[in-house]
Amino acid sequence: MAEIDARLREDVHLLGELLGDTIRAQHGEDFLERIERIRKGAKAARRGSEEGAQQLGETLDGLREDQLLPVARAFNQFLNLANIAEQYHRIRRRRTDEAPPFETHVLGELLARLRGDGHAGDALAKQLAGLEIELVLTAHPTEVARRTLIQKYDAMAAQLAVQDHDDLGAAERDEVRDNLQRLIAEAWHTEEIRRVRPTPVDEAKWGFAVIEHSLWHALPRVLRGVDRTLQDCCGERLPLDAAPIRFASWMGGDRDGNPNVTAAVSREVLLLARWMAADLYLRDVDRLAADLSMQQASDALRARAGDTPEPYRQVLKTLRERLRATRSWAQSALRESLAPGAAVLQHTDELREPLELCYRSLHECGMGMIADGALLDCLRRVSSFGLFLVRLDLRQDAARHAAALGEITEYLGLGRYGEWDEARRLAFLQEELKNPRPLLPADYQASEDTAEVLATCRVAAQAPAESLGSYVISMAGAASDILAVQLLLKESGLRRALRVVPLFETLADLDNAGPVIERLLGLADYRASLCGPQEVMIGYSDSAKDAGTTAAAWAQYRAQERLVEICREQQVELLLFHGRGGTVGRGGGPAHAAILSQPPGSVNGRFRTTEQGEMIRFKFGLPAIAEQNLNLYLAAVLEATLLPPPVPQAHWREQMDRLAADGVAAYRAVVRENPQFVDYFGQATPEQELGRLPLGSRPAKRRQGGVESLRAIPWIFAWTQTRLMLPAWLGWERALGNALARGEDETLREMRESWPFFRTRIDMLEMVLAKADADIARLYDERLVEPSLRPLGAQLRDLLSQACAAVLGLTGQSQLLGHSPETLESISVRDAYLDPLHLLQVELLARSRQSPAEPDAPLEQALLVSVAGIAAGLRNTG
Repeated sequence: MAEIDARLREDVHLLGELLGDTIRAQHGEDFLERIERIRKGAKAARRGSEEGAQQLGETLDGLREDQLLPVARAFNQFLNLANIAEQYHRIRRRRTDEAPPFETHVLGELLARLRGDGHAGDALAKQLAGLEIELVLTAHPTEVARRTLIQKYDAMAAQLAVQDHDDLGAAERDEVRDNLQRLIAEAWHTEEIRRVRPTPVDEAKWGFAVIEHSLWHALPRVLRGVDRTLQDCCGERLPLDAAPIRFASWMGGDRDGNPNVTAAVSREVLLLARWMAADLYLRDVDRLAADLSMQQASDALRARAGDTPEPYRQVLKTLRERLRATRSWAQSALRESLAPGAAVLQHTDELREPLELCYRSLHECGMGMIADGALLDCLRRVSSFGLFLVRLDLRQDAARHAAALGEITEYLGLGRYGEWDEARRLAFLQEELKNPRPLLPADYQASEDTAEVLATCRVAAQAPAESLGSYVISMAGAASDILAVQLLLKESGLRRALRVVPLFETLADLDNAGPVIERLLGLADYRASLCGPQEVMIGYSDSAKDAGTTAAAWAQYRAQERLVEICREQQVELLLFHGRGGTVGRGGGPAHAAILSQPPGSVNGRFRTTEQGEMIRFKFGLPAIAEQNLNLYLAAVLEATLLPPPVPQAHWREQMDRLAADGVAAYRAVVRENPQFVDYFGQATPEQELGRLPLGSRPAKRRQGGVESLRAIPWIFAWTQTRLMLPAWLGWERALGNALARGEDETLREMRESWPFFRTRIDMLEMVLAKADADIARLYDERLVEPSLRPLGAQLRDLLSQACAAVLGLTGQSQLLGHSPETLESISVRDAYLDPLHLLQVELLARSRQSPAEPDAPLEQALLVSVAGIAAGLRNTG
């Protein structure tokens, strides 16, 4: 087993020691010793010690009712502190004898490789500058930690950075220790669990905070590095207006199954984004006005500034007044409908132009070094964030649009839209889209649901074009679903292009994606109305929940291949939008490997993907971590565009067809066809309790019903808590097992060696299997599941064992993650803190189900803290 880096171990030890001091101060030495006995017992039990297991069980059994919550909190906090130390370790100062992180040189190495393959420097610079990567921040309810705690954790990471210098004196080290002690005490005395569920506006504000505190600083640094790398490798500069990375958001726009997201909420979030953008640019311009005190200026700048000794300051002061007017208007418009005044900035170009005027003047006057500092950073932000900070996507279920049109056609005496076949729907929609007269009379009184759909469309029509991204249609299944939204938008006053994007989610929908888009592009009027690429969203979460990850992954791949082929034939550009979650069961995994594993031709300089919940914090919460991940995106999208993976060979495709068929049959045999499964799921996991956890604004279920009604996130979250991790691997055990039994191991190894798609799937499967733990899952069954259902649990654990054996048989390893001992050690170190939380959770679930407590009761709070702690320990939970 690999040893964890000594400096990381020291940081973890320091944070744990300070947490212990904090606990001792509140609960006394005896309680702290009990925590330590639990930890040591868990560690010994993990190593196979029966004495350790007995000590662990007895210590936990001996806890009084009033000790359950502080014990759960202690282990929860330690896991959060370990995360902080591990996250900081990724970005810590490197010694001169240490290699720099992969993320810092991946782009330079790629450009050098491309130059070596004969790509011209100017062509590479143009390709890189023209990349269109859009990261869409979503508020899926897996971010367990409260925002106030996240801020304290970030402050702790900053203190670890302060102490990461060998030349600190004793007094300076003492000061760092005192600061850390204070921050840990603040975190310990702060409730981990929100008392109330956040609203969609709260979620949007959380997303804006990530931009304010991290991405706002990280993005210009990344682009500064790109500029430098381009100069070194290609002799070219990154153009001023280049924006290879942009950001969008679903927070406040995603109304699919969330009744809390209304038209009024979307309007409020759009205004809050305007306010936040103006405020952030004001800070930049204030600094620039203070710094740019020089007198020498170009004729163009002097003409703008007038007769003044400090022309740059004069131009920037004018811009500052307009930003203040914009911020003030946005603030007022939140309270009442208010038209923007003449001073309010309406277009990003109005913000860019005076800044660019200053920039060019400085270069003309020999002050390029000054121009390429904070001013260039500000211009980079303008190009990427624009005047509106993030573009808001809107999302709604196709059934809501069909229902609205059904109500309208009945009102107009045209019949029932919902009963029409596809041909009749398309004929009606195309005719109405061409018709200049309104479809609806001014006095039409819609039902509540239809009125809300139309109100959302009016928000889209009234919002500035730059402030909106795409209108995404969940559960899209036909070309009419796209035209239906276009007609509703037209009726609401939209007179410009807005991308209307079908989202194909289930296995059947993915298989049908090609025919739908082919029919859509075959409509002459639709084709003529296209402005820019045809965007299509690929759903990872629901397809995996529907069919298991084996069949879903192959269906996603084949759907993308077909879409690429259709758009090439139709001579239409394609933009694929990847709805990936944080876990393997929701399409998650390392972004760099995932991008490089996409079908050839599917990236082509464009890549749009969701970044959700907790993964936003882990990937973008700290500026230096954000820089690393943004660099990975840039390098991966450029490589996938210019060095696409190979087209899969015919016998690989046949092999994947067999794997997918076996995988979906095995998955559905358990999840859909076993009559005991739904009852077992409800008893063996904290699924029913997760509904009480105030995580996100969205309900856990779309509607009443069984597994099919659950959202993909709580479905996966529940299995993660018990460590069975079922959604991420179920189906692979039969798919791989049957293939190995048929003697197809040579083909599988060839695919793993030569096909990035298959290699990435197996790597992600191996990771999740390494985190799974059948012994922990058994504890939940023994305490919580009625005897008649326990054989199903035993069967599932046996399937888990088969999945592990199949992966080891394919990889030729004796141990999962044997090729990555550091990752394996990182997982195993956490088990000494996770095991007590699992044992506590099992007991708390049993007690809670026997006699349900009030939400504020210590037992209920301890249960929710255990959920949060396990989520923190395993990291990618949803």
